[in-house]
Amino acid sequence: MQLTNEVNCSEGPLLPKLLRFSAHLALSGFLQLLFNTADVIVVGRFAGSTALAAVSSTGSLISLIVTLFMGVSVGVNVVVARYYGAGEKKEISSTVHTALTLSALFGLLVAVVGFFLSRTFLEWMQSPWDVIDQASLYLKIYFLGVPFSMIYNFGTAILRAIGDTRRPMLYLLYAGIVNIILNLVLVIVFQMDVAGVAVATCVSQCISATLILLCLAREKNEAIRFIPSKLRLEKDKIRRILLAGIPSGLQSSLFSFSNVLIQSSVNRFGSDVVAGNGAAINLETFVFVAMDSLQTAALTFAGQNLGANKMDRVRKILPLCIGIVSAVGVVMGLVLGLFGRGLLSIYDSSEPVVSAGLVRTTMFGFTYFTCGIMNVCGGFIRGLGHSFLPTVITLVGSCGLRILWVYTAFQSVPTLFCLYLSYPISWIITAIALFLADLIVFRKVAREALFPVRLREE
Repeated sequence: MQLTNEVNCSEGPLLPKLLRFSAHLALSGFLQLLFNTADVIVVGRFAGSTALAAVSSTGSLISLIVTLFMGVSVGVNVVVARYYGAGEKKEISSTVHTALTLSALFGLLVAVVGFFLSRTFLEWMQSPWDVIDQASLYLKIYFLGVPFSMIYNFGTAILRAIGDTRRPMLYLLYAGIVNIILNLVLVIVFQMDVAGVAVATCVSQCISATLILLCLAREKNEAIRFIPSKLRLEKDKIRRILLAGIPSGLQSSLFSFSNVLIQSSVNRFGSDVVAGNGAAINLETFVFVAMDSLQTAALTFAGQNLGANKMDRVRKILPLCIGIVSAVGVVMGLVLGLFGRGLLSIYDSSEPVVSAGLVRTTMFGFTYFTCGIMNVCGGFIRGLGHSFLPTVITLVGSCGLRILWVYTAFQSVPTLFCLYLSYPISWIITAIALFLADLIVFRKVAREALFPVRLREE
């Protein structure tokens, strides 16, 4: 009998299940963003533009350091989904406990590196002199909460692999409410500024990690139940998780590296532009999260159906996900592009900040759906067991092109518009390449006629 919180991706109509699965993911992302937005708004309104710029300038750096390891959670999703589709309960259990052990180890490693090298990294990024002290303090405190964030994300990947996106959403809601309350108390009452926001974030990450572990410990499905005494590192499972996850993490990290390079270029324009850019990024991330839920859906549904050897269902997943993500991206992007001024004013009403943010929201609002298509195509290939191919395509077609753009076109025309233009160009080129790769890989996998219990490896 199917458990209430699970979605069996290999049975029943695809479209309703894709919509339900991705809707819960999108809602989870929106909740997290709303809480992050609360951080930015509280800082911008009650601590000033300099504090806002300090918090905003750290986003790309955090992503660069954290995403490599967070990407491994994609490997957890892929492996568990394939075993789940094949009905291999013993293999699922060993994968779950290996994954949770890895999450704790990776979290501690990132916390140590991030804490001690925060200011050095910011200096490399040429952070403005008037924000670097506060940005460094924010980062040091933030990284103390990374181990909890890592555990939550790995635990969430396990639940998503079996189709459960509801409970992670609820746990994020509870932790986020605490985050907002602490923000208001620590920043407004105790006047802790960026330190207060960072402390609130750490506490909320601890709560979400605790809730996800309690959920897994009380899980009725024995295959994914968390039993502390079973925590261990099994070489075979580590290998499978890393083979599937490291390419995704490497891709995300190099994406973040290209974004760090662009952020460094933005930093040259001064703290007002940095603040406007940060507010615009916060807004556009709502669109990204909604679209990115379809990437995870494509990965999970492809993995489960491939594990169950249902290639006819696998064939239908990509066009459905592309159609949905395009609709979501166009609608939300239009809202961002048409109402950018009013939305940016929520963060900081000063004209220099708003004007700087408008350059970004206008361009991204009308082109962002192409980023969604690109990510869905990459997620589908990973669900089919090919992790390195989308990584190579994305690195060359997207990250490499952005870096090249910064050192060529932007040097010739050093404007914000020219700098931001690197994004839509790279999305379109990479989306086309990944779609063609999807067609080739699917035909290859279909010809191989994989058995349900076999996990394909590159």
